[in-house]
Amino acid sequence: MKYRLAAALLAAATALGASTGVSAAEPPPAAAFFKRAAVRAPKLSPSGRFLAIQAAGKGDRIWLAVLDLQTMQPPKFIAGFNDADISTHHWISEDRLVFDVSDSPDGTTRVNGQGLWAVDREGANLRQLIKTDKPFVTTATLINDRRLDFNWVLHSVPPGLDGGEVIVLRRPWSNEREATGVQLARLDTRTGLTRTLSAGMPDHTRNWLLDWRGEPRVIDTEHQGRSQLFSRDDAGRWQPWYDDDPHARKHPWPIWAGPDGLMLGERGYGGYDAVFRVDPKTGNADGEPLISTPGYDFEGRLVTEPGTGRLLGVRFETDAPGTVWLDKTMKAAQADIDARLPGSVNLIECLRCVQASHFIVTSLSDVRPPLYYLYETAEKQLQSLAGTRTDLPAAAMGQRDYHRIKARDGLELPVLVTQPAGGVKGATPTVVLVHGGPYVRGTHWSWSPYAQFLASRGYLVLEPEFRGSTGYGFKHFKAGWKQWGLAMQDDLADTLAWAVKQGWADPKRACIMGASYGGYAAMMAAVTQQDLFKCAVNWVGVTDIGLLSSISWSDMSDEWKDYGMKRLVADPDSDAEQMRKTSPLARASEIRMPLLMAYGGEDRRVPLKHGTEMKAALRADQPLEWVVYPDEGHGWFNLKTNEDFWGRVERFLAKNLAAKN
Repeated sequence: MKYRLAAALLAAATALGASTGVSAAEPPPAAAFFKRAAVRAPKLSPSGRFLAIQAAGKGDRIWLAVLDLQTMQPPKFIAGFNDADISTHHWISEDRLVFDVSDSPDGTTRVNGQGLWAVDREGANLRQLIKTDKPFVTTATLINDRRLDFNWVLHSVPPGLDGGEVIVLRRPWSNEREATGVQLARLDTRTGLTRTLSAGMPDHTRNWLLDWRGEPRVIDTEHQGRSQLFSRDDAGRWQPWYDDDPHARKHPWPIWAGPDGLMLGERGYGGYDAVFRVDPKTGNADGEPLISTPGYDFEGRLVTEPGTGRLLGVRFETDAPGTVWLDKTMKAAQADIDARLPGSVNLIECLRCVQASHFIVTSLSDVRPPLYYLYETAEKQLQSLAGTRTDLPAAAMGQRDYHRIKARDGLELPVLVTQPAGGVKGATPTVVLVHGGPYVRGTHWSWSPYAQFLASRGYLVLEPEFRGSTGYGFKHFKAGWKQWGLAMQDDLADTLAWAVKQGWADPKRACIMGASYGGYAAMMAAVTQQDLFKCAVNWVGVTDIGLLSSISWSDMSDEWKDYGMKRLVADPDSDAEQMRKTSPLARASEIRMPLLMAYGGEDRRVPLKHGTEMKAALRADQPLEWVVYPDEGHGWFNLKTNEDFWGRVERFLAKNLAAKN
């Protein structure tokens, strides 16, 4: 069976499966880090008998294929297009799947509305359910057209996994009244008919919590800087539950509504978010936490059995992702898999896990992209679903580890360090890579194309979780409020100083780079930290805080501009002087170091104006490399763009960090 499976998957990925090995003397080319995988997103049907994968089909587009694990016949391509790639897919029953489409890596197609289609496992009864914003995406018949507009997206698949319905979410159009909220509906994938779940919902709805049966249970509204939660009573009416602060919550945030009235939620405990039992009437936490991850906020999900809601385990992330299984069958399977795949984090994916004939295992490492395996539960056989990437040899990658350091004011900062390929050998040219957001967890231990591309070129890569980053406790998050260009910027300097003290970083050969907020931080470093960094790379970066609120065509909501931004970033009225001091645009004439700036022509998060105004404000003799990718948005999607941009980065760093000054 092992050889038949390998042969079948190879047949499904012929167009992409061939890869050229790279000699140890030269690093892998940029394309190797950013190209799409030959086989991706393997997902098992509820029973575990059928395997759905994405692979290259006609015209080198990504198509959807299904493999019968009992007969082991070659995979059958069941859906795909000549002018777009399949992006994500989900089983909604043993016999039917849904999928959407994405932009294409070759740059010929840009799809903002991803649409939604459904198809039977054998390829019959294809139906488009949600429109895309581009008419050229091939579709089925338009007779009896019930397709939803492209502001609808897939929300979730009901947990029963025995029907033909999915749950879809509607985002309001920008020209609708302010109070219009996010709506939910059940969608029949065979008829295209919808049944609203939004009857009687309050205004300004932003988030929904569904219970273990897939029924709406809690709604979160956000208006004028406050969060109001509503709970659904037995008659189906929405009743006010409690009022809270959306940025500093006092009540637990509900994450699970299970059988027998069990409700779980997240709230602070010992400085970090933990999971508590929640009183459905008051919204208060009961007793001690059920799940806690000291040093980290709980970030994860409960693994439950569809149809019963029985809790099987908990998926979480601390310094790396992991799973604690409560079910003895799953616990034994995890132990067996870990024994066979030592040195990696192995995540089991399944739908009806306890009864499944097979599992998908995603094996994570810091020095290689994810590997996928098929685990046969009865015979305990483990088989590879796709071969190791020979064009990305582990010897060309760097080891990645988390460290906790102290900022100048004593605040603890997590830092993810990626060593250069071959390890640190004395003071090394260094890149401080700043994550975007900024109010997110920006780093994850598994393989990273950005960090490993730089490590393969011989650089030490430092990725600090500066104050304001989430996932490391409320104190860490709040310490970043209104600290753009101030204490948040100091954390980057303190990270470099720590690495220099370790004997790892060369203080005379350091560059700073990042995207979005990270691009802002790179530009502020070019203004205020020219004694630390020799160059700066900014892609799709903010250059002026004021532009975040004044540009009307960005995708940031009025609620965020009027309340969230004024509280977390800066208030254009009361903080005007601080905003001027922390504006790279306003202080452009002070910059002396070499810059590389890159922007997307279709970026609606940080519109191109951030870049063009900054470029115009720089001194005439400013060393600047400038590039605009007209068809890109807030980050690079297309392979050609990544090849060009990272080629520029490689040459820029080599030029500016080549020799000690």
